[in-house]
Amino acid sequence: MPEETTAIDYVMEAASGPHFSGLRLDGLLSAASSPRSSNQTPTAFASSFTPPPDFSGHKQPFVIGVSGGTASGKTTVCDMIIQQLHDHRVVLVNQDSFYRGLNSEELKRVHEYNFDHPDAFDTEQLLECVGKLKAGQSVQVPIYDFKTHQRCSDSFRQVNASDVIILEGILVFHDSRVRNLMNMKIFVDTDADVRLARRIRRDTVERGRDLNSVLEQYAKFVKPAFDDFVLPSKKYADVIIPRGGDNHVAIDLIVQHIRTKLGQHDLCKIYPNVYVINSTFQIRGMHTLIRDRDISKHDFVFYSDRLIRLVVENGLGHLPFTEKQVITPTESVYTGVDFCKKLCGVSIVRSGESMENALRACCKGIKIGKILIHRDGDNGKQLIYEKLPKDISERHVLLLDPVLATGNSANQAIELLIQKGVPEAHILFLNLISAPEGIHCVSKRFPSLKIITSEIDLAINEEFRVVPGMGEFGDRYFGTDDD
Repeated sequence: MPEETTAIDYVMEAASGPHFSGLRLDGLLSAASSPRSSNQTPTAFASSFTPPPDFSGHKQPFVIGVSGGTASGKTTVCDMIIQQLHDHRVVLVNQDSFYRGLNSEELKRVHEYNFDHPDAFDTEQLLECVGKLKAGQSVQVPIYDFKTHQRCSDSFRQVNASDVIILEGILVFHDSRVRNLMNMKIFVDTDADVRLARRIRRDTVERGRDLNSVLEQYAKFVKPAFDDFVLPSKKYADVIIPRGGDNHVAIDLIVQHIRTKLGQHDLCKIYPNVYVINSTFQIRGMHTLIRDRDISKHDFVFYSDRLIRLVVENGLGHLPFTEKQVITPTESVYTGVDFCKKLCGVSIVRSGESMENALRACCKGIKIGKILIHRDGDNGKQLIYEKLPKDISERHVLLLDPVLATGNSANQAIELLIQKGVPEAHILFLNLISAPEGIHCVSKRFPSLKIITSEIDLAINEEFRVVPGMGEFGDRYFGTDDD
């Protein structure tokens, strides 16, 4: 036993060494080997050793669309966001780079060409470019010459994969296919007179045009296109920024939101009802232990219980509360909150029963119901047994199951709770690990339910087991895996 304890302590201590987001190592890296400075990227450090299989997959970048009228301050807003996200890799892709080059006939009548119409852009190439960046590939973005109205045939702008992609342009919200690539859509709203003054200054100084041609183009094409295409796309924006780059408060709030999203798993960006508890070295150390196939049953139960307690505590934080005042021993008034009283737990037998003790430890005297569903491969749809509190429809329900795999059994349990009168929004589904397939399955069917987990794994294998996973949790926890 002393030797086992020493090994456990070593693993926990080693887990507090260098941490690589999205990279799970089969072995332990010594903190002394190849130390990584704060400004090195994981890729640069990883080149010093042969990495084991990466169970996290490619991490999707956060795509921001920035639209608005001509000269509204879109580029200024983009620059300010980039400056504040200095500790992340950010690339800016301008829709202007994807103007179609004019042919000889169009060049002869260039003053009659509408550069503010959606047909002026090569949207297909734009979609291909952003798609590759989202897939982690480098792309060559064309360079457009606004004086000759042609693309530079012998030069391109090399854009590498990044954490954040900012797509900027007057019509980036016009095409639904482009909008669907975005995680956040920002519309920069600036007074029309201010925009016209800025456009005159830009086109005369930077693009070599005379004042009359600028005004003629504005009246003939720019303003009608704004009214017909740009302004109607404002309704798709998640955030509208009045005054553009002068609105520092709005930009600060946007950057805070982006930083929050960058710290989330990709599925949390898709499903706002999915919550992964904040990962620490202690949590990753405990996951390392319970996922180890050679760990003793005693240690598996001990560290599983610790993790379950953290998930339960986090789940309780999502329950409603009311303000409450109490008198302290110093005769002072303390304003705090009162816990949700109408609460119960429901465990999906039998693995879910492993989470009951943690729930009882957190909620004194809580009622706990049970649901038993027979699982046959990936279609666990045979309900065997259920025993639930009679007044469950009046309660918030903590549904307990340590592993969310395909989601089929979970869906049947949730459907039963809803049939019993429990509002979907009153159900919190707590588990230790979740597979993406299970999250998709449950979240699409029950978008108002909340899922709280401690880690999201890679996938489900052909045997419908979560990988890398931790095996049959119930057998390992209750000691029946050797039967």
